[in-house]
Amino acid sequence: MKNNNGGEGESGKWILERIEIDRMVDVPIDPSSQETLSKSSSEVSMNKSNSIARKRHGIKGKIARTTSGAAKGIKSLRFLDRTVTGKENDAWKSIEKRFNQYAVEGKLSRDKFGVCIGMGGESKEFAGELYDALARRRVLCVENGINQEELRKFWEDMTNKNIESRLEIFFDMCDKNGDGKLTEEEVKEVIILSASANKLGNLKKQAASYASLIMEEMDPDHLGYIEMWQLETLLRGMVSSEETTELSKKNQTLTRAMIPRRYRTPFSKFLSTAEEVIYENWKRIWMIILFITINLGLFAWKYDQYQKEGAYHVMGSCLCFAKGAAETLKFNMALILIPVCRRTLTKLRSTFLSRVIPFDDNINFHKCIALAIAIGTLIHVLMHLTCDFPRIVSCPKEKFMSILGSRFDFKQPTYFDLLRSIPGVTGILMIILMAFSFTLAMHSFRKSVIKLPWPFLHLAGFNSFWYAHHLLALVYVLLVVHGYFLFLTKDWHKKTTWMYIMVPVLFYVTERASTLINERNHRVGVIKAIIYTGNVLALYMSKPPGFKYRSGMYLFVKCPDISSFEWHPFSITSAPGDDYLSVHIRTLGDWTEELKNRFEKACEPQNTQARRGNLVRMETKANSNYDSSQAGYPRILIKGPYGAPAQNFKKYDILLLIGLGIGATPFISIIKDLLNNLKPNDPEADLTGGQYSSETNRKGPKQAYFYWVTREQGSFEWFKGVMDDIAEYDHDHIIEMHNYLTSVYEEGDARSALIAMVQKLQHAKNGVDCVSESRIRTHFSRPNWRKVFSDLASKHEASRIGVFYCGSPALTKTLQKLCQEFSLDSQTRFQFHKENF
Repeated sequence: MKNNNGGEGESGKWILERIEIDRMVDVPIDPSSQETLSKSSSEVSMNKSNSIARKRHGIKGKIARTTSGAAKGIKSLRFLDRTVTGKENDAWKSIEKRFNQYAVEGKLSRDKFGVCIGMGGESKEFAGELYDALARRRVLCVENGINQEELRKFWEDMTNKNIESRLEIFFDMCDKNGDGKLTEEEVKEVIILSASANKLGNLKKQAASYASLIMEEMDPDHLGYIEMWQLETLLRGMVSSEETTELSKKNQTLTRAMIPRRYRTPFSKFLSTAEEVIYENWKRIWMIILFITINLGLFAWKYDQYQKEGAYHVMGSCLCFAKGAAETLKFNMALILIPVCRRTLTKLRSTFLSRVIPFDDNINFHKCIALAIAIGTLIHVLMHLTCDFPRIVSCPKEKFMSILGSRFDFKQPTYFDLLRSIPGVTGILMIILMAFSFTLAMHSFRKSVIKLPWPFLHLAGFNSFWYAHHLLALVYVLLVVHGYFLFLTKDWHKKTTWMYIMVPVLFYVTERASTLINERNHRVGVIKAIIYTGNVLALYMSKPPGFKYRSGMYLFVKCPDISSFEWHPFSITSAPGDDYLSVHIRTLGDWTEELKNRFEKACEPQNTQARRGNLVRMETKANSNYDSSQAGYPRILIKGPYGAPAQNFKKYDILLLIGLGIGATPFISIIKDLLNNLKPNDPEADLTGGQYSSETNRKGPKQAYFYWVTREQGSFEWFKGVMDDIAEYDHDHIIEMHNYLTSVYEEGDARSALIAMVQKLQHAKNGVDCVSESRIRTHFSRPNWRKVFSDLASKHEASRIGVFYCGSPALTKTLQKLCQEFSLDSQTRFQFHKENF
């Protein structure tokens, strides 16, 4: 059972309950106390159990001290997660339940052992070797499987409180012949098992060289084997010491004890929290208040106006509600176009309006307006269909003719007559089209979360959302017609629908038309294309004349050979000072998959002999001069650049950049931009960078922390160049890079113990990380985000830290909450931004 919670949670409790630690205590400094302390320490030392090395070899003195130190370094070495947490019986019950599920005639086979104890999937082979080692220790014949009692004994061995007992099991796993010596071949086999369990295919291929590295380090006399005590010494320090954790907890307790008075009571904390929320979100708050105020004002104005009309005496308040909702619909149908006028918003970002308008939330505001439209439509339709129309039909004829006769050509309509009229038909059509496009725009449909039956399969996905949204152009035509042929309004200047939507539609149509007219100018030459493992396509393109952008911006890419209409947004990964444009595209859908396949045909396998490792990639030959007649190259068009939250990174003192998987792309340009300032001055780079390059030289953040979390080892290949540049040019440690690979079990797990060992030796000897094959070391599992924020708050007091995130929405709320919490509880202010396209 894999725990990717950054070393916290139940596994942490397991460590505390299992290990006896010599604790440091504060004592009075006087002779008597020193004598007592000395005597106590001596008694503890004398009562310690002998190490495995002493038992096997009779070695005393120095080796005994080595074993004690190693035990402290590997005290969290374990085989199972979430097994001993104070509820041992519950843990065993779950294993017992799986035994009853997988056992055949009361025997559990070797193949099912891993699944039974929670080591399924990639850990199956590792679990098999563990099964054999436990059987050898118990001297059991397990060819036909084990019974429940024997499984219980295995489980007790794996969860034994004695660290040396668990270490001996690990050694026995490696030492298959039981001679007490590990040969290079045995070490290699365990590395292969560990690499398989942690999904490290590239490390698995290099198991032989890493086994040789371990033997070189631990067998200086070239005996051809290493012993138990040597392996124990090598494992020392693989896991962070618990004394550090204990000290950290004490510091946190002290910090909580020194909380300011305004945070101590629930009410004062509520007020402080509310103040912080308002400070962080004041732009959003005042925009939403303004939006709601305008809608309520329009509704009230129209409601009051129709109370004075003669029709009010026929239809009553229902008419006022319907007309009030209709007025808000006109306003919102006009306003909803503004947030998607990307070119206009990009220009407005650089004006004073960015100080009061949250342009980063344009898509969220677009969704809010859509919700208001849905509510207004519901009120308008319900009032007409359930109240107004029935009252018109049932109104006494004399009263109808005297009040509404002239509006209906002195003919009282039936319910069906009202539905088949021009306002009725256009209204019904608009409802159908809007309901269809709004439904496909929902997250579950747009992201293909919902699984539809076969005839409707193609209704889920981005393409359906994109094309369905274009049907709204017809809705605007129907809206103008609907607003012109009104029953109760005859004067043209009182038919205001077209007045509301004219300017926003003009803005939107102008942007779309300019894109179509200038489409030839959007064509770029592909300088180079690289297809990395992990299904990532990197495109390096020529930079169009006058194409100026800031780090963090994005552009749209279209491939006419695939689709004549589809534009897809991608973050720009080149720096403003580079003489090319680059984007990194992860194949996540039909369009990106087809684009990768087309470039794959034009790519050639790269010669990997000169490269370290065995990561295979394909790339085109570099072509500085693009030839439009070049066969095999898909045509690429771009439009942009467009503004994004990350482009404002320069206004912060410190940067915290967080990317999950392909979500690292918006920050590659920022990292490259910072690196360009660290590299030796290049006059040509300054010229190519234009105004943004000179601005970068004038100001910028003092330090940047980049946390990248990925679940595939192959992902490091396309980011390797940036990581190596950081190691080469960032001598002052302006950029601090933290890579996390979630497919590897957290530190302390037996399945990753040798991986951590190899990583440490490889980096110490060659300066290269064995996981990422770059100079930046890779962490295992996931970051402890609370610790990350706590460290930054302590290190950079009274600083403004910009937190930029791009990745799964699941982490968004966690990061937002941490930003608010540490801004409230410390002098450091964290401001959160999430990338939206």
